[in-house]
Parts: sequence; C-alpha cells; structure tokens
Amino acid sequence: MATAKSGGDQRAGLLYGIGAYGIWGLVPLFWPLLKPAGAGEILAHRMVWSLVAVGLALLALRRWAWIRPLLRQPRTLGLLAVAAAVITVNWGLYIWSVNTGHVVEASLGYFINPLVTIAMGVLLLKERLRPAQWAAVGTGTAAVVVLTVGYGRPPWISLTLAFSFAVYGLVKKKANLGGLESLAAETAIQFLPALAFLLWLGAQGAATFGTAGAGHAALLAATGLVTAAPLVCFGAAAIRVPLSTLGLLQYLAPVSQFLLGVAYFHEAMPPERWAGFSLVWLALTVLTWDALRTSRRTRAEAPRRRAAPDRTGTPDTPETTATPRP
Repeated sequence: MATAKSGGDQRAGLLYGIGAYGIWGLVPLFWPLLKPAGAGEILAHRMVWSLVAVGLALLALRRWAWIRPLLRQPRTLGLLAVAAAVITVNWGLYIWSVNTGHVVEASLGYFINPLVTIAMGVLLLKERLRPAQWAAVGTGTAAVVVLTVGYGRPPWISLTLAFSFAVYGLVKKKANLGGLESLAAETAIQFLPALAFLLWLGAQGAATFGTAGAGHAALLAATGLVTAAPLVCFGAAAIRVPLSTLGLLQYLAPVSQFLLGVAYFHEAMPPERWAGFSLVWLALTVLTWDALRTSRRTRAEAPRRRAAPDRTGTPDTPETTATPRP
C-alpha cells in the first residue's frame, strides 16, 4: 500500500512538474496578447495581480501563521526586498524581450542559468566543483563568446536574465521561506510602487487598463494567475519527486521557448547562433550527466554509510541536506 501511494505521489508530482515548466515554456504566447500595453504597464499589473492571486491562495489554504514571525525578522525581510528587486528586473526584461522579438535570446538566459548558478557558487560561496562541472562552465563560457560574435554584441538579454534569476535563487535560499509565502512577501513589497506607477499612467492618460476593452483588462488581471499557477504546481512537484527529476524537467521551459522563437515567431538563427546554442546544450548535457551520476552514487553509498559504525560503535546518522529551490 505504501509503495502504491509513493508511486502515485511521484506520478502526480511528475504531472505537476510538467504543468509548471509547461506553463513557463508557453508563456511567450501570452505576453503579446497584452498589447497595446507596454512592458512597464504589464509588469506593474503582474505585480499587483500576483499579490491578489497569492493572497486568495493563502486564504484558501489558511496559511497566515508565517506573517507575524516574518515581521520580527529584519534580515529575512531585507533578503526578500532584494529578491523582489531582482525578480522585478527579471520579469520586466523578459516581458520586454518577448514583446520586442527576442524570444530566442531570452530562452538562452534560462539555458545558461544553471551554469551561472554553479559559477556563483564558486565565486561567492567558495564551493568546489567536480571536473565535469568545470568542463560544463568552460563550455558555457565558450558559448557566450561565440554568441557575442554572432550577435555582434554580448548577449546581454540572456546574461541579465540568467544572472538575475541566479541571484534570485541564491537570495531565496538564504531567506528560507516557502515558495508561496515568499512570493506573497515579494509581491507585497512590489505592490505599492506598482500601484503608484499604474495610477500615474492613468493620470497621464497612458494606461490601457479600462480603455482598451473588457477583454484587455481581463488579460491584464490574468497576469496574476499566470504568475502564481506554475509556482503552485512547482511547489507540489518539489515535495513529490526527486530533485534530479526536477533538474531534468527545468529544461522543458527554455526548450519550449526556443522552439516558439524559431518556429512560431520566426526569429533568425544564423549558423553562428546555432553554434553557440549547441555549445550551451553540450554544457548542459555534461552537467546533467554529472548530476545524475553523482545522485546514483550517493544513493548507492547511503546504505553503506548508515551501516558503517562510528568511533562509538553506533551506526552513522545520515546527513541532512537542504533542498535548493530555483
């Protein structure tokens, strides 16, 4: 019975994970629907309506107990303020990229994000890399050089998206707050500046909300659902499937975005860009292979570590590791 339940949980977790990354992969189709609103107005609506959506979710789940303790933790509040600022840059640039014909370059940002995260671990946290990880980071760096030649400039959209999301992940890990709760706190920080910007746009006669039809207003309000729904799915997946499985699923989003950029939006892909993307994919293949091999080795060695007696003659206690959140 326990095995069946576990199998059922894993299947449900896999579906939740596919749902989360599937939504993130198809979201480039959504942002162009919000025109004639500009990227700034769309971003502000996303912040405002995300707080509404997350607030309703917390109300339904009755998860309010974390708020009062959080208000007594200035360090955590400071980290969440940094996270809110960084994700604002990420969201705004991504919306602008999609609506100005840079879907492929935006997808590259999320392809190279794992490599940037590893590099930050070395530079900021003094982590030691395995040889395969060094090879992946080196290959990714070569890809950026090739793409710089191909674009005639550094791929700044990709690099900004990758670094901003890597910093966001690092800050969220240090804040150590649940996904839904963290998003609620971040959007609460974003809410007043976003609302003030929307009111200013309205006073200038430049707002499209309420002036471009009810359908357009409904789509702008739906930005909250588009933001919150995949996060809820991701949270449900994270507690049901192994981290290695989530690591593989994360590539669904940039792959979908890349395919949309090439096949649907018909963005140009000259040979030098194919070469750069191929190097990125090679680096990710090496990284994924190394992660899977290390995960299998760790699982194989776990029983031996538990059985091995320590100096007092009692079995070793397995170490507890924190599960990183993207």
